[in-house]
Amino acid sequence: MSSQFVRTELMYGKDAIAKLRQSRVAVFGIGGVGGYVVEALARTGVGFLDLIDDDIVNLSNLNRQIYALHSTLGRPKVDVAEERCKDINPDIVVRKHKVFFLPETENQFDFSSYDYVVDCIDTVSGKIALVLKAQEAGVPVISSMGAGNKSDPSQFHVSDIYRTSVDPLARVMRHELKKRNVKKLKVVFSTELPGEPNEETLEEVLQEADPVSDQRPGSPGRIKLPPGSNAFVPSSAGLLIASEVIKDLVK
Repeated sequence: MSSQFVRTELMYGKDAIAKLRQSRVAVFGIGGVGGYVVEALARTGVGFLDLIDDDIVNLSNLNRQIYALHSTLGRPKVDVAEERCKDINPDIVVRKHKVFFLPETENQFDFSSYDYVVDCIDTVSGKIALVLKAQEAGVPVISSMGAGNKSDPSQFHVSDIYRTSVDPLARVMRHELKKRNVKKLKVVFSTELPGEPNEETLEEVLQEADPVSDQRPGSPGRIKLPPGSNAFVPSSAGLLIASEVIKDLVK
């Protein structure tokens, strides 16, 4: 019974560990929330991971993202994530996709090949397209709602999108998914009201903002201000999402 997953096997049993070893999970967005999803899935024994993100590690990621170190600055997040996953479990198979998921890029992915889809991206159009593609393929999907400008990890909950409250992103998603006749969607959301950014720091960000480098493909032509964040809220959301994925995969 001696293996790196022996403690996990004590929780779930041999059959569950074998099932996880054969499971393929796609994590879209591996930043503050998604990075911790990947970490937990790799440590729990999921055998195949698809990592989708076109971002690089930058200085402002160091306060919350698991792949952000001074030694990884400037490197693609999917490359750093692959190395860490293989250092955790040398047998894991990681497929990297250096692309932002948007309606324009959705056809690059075969959703029928996944056992589970995790949505940790931050554009509404991308999230909607991701949910529609996963559900069209009959694949379970879980979506992260807003984690920015929040400070209390105890206010995260797992629910259906139509039972959410307070969260501004969830409100938009409810409206858009209802128009598209989506009946249900498992989400992790917070009932904490978003805080206001520190005015002095916000002014500094506005002065330093680069309207080109701050834009992602498909976003409108304006400066996108980053939300405030910390080390414990995004990670808590990510670990909660990972626990739901594991629970669903082994049941």
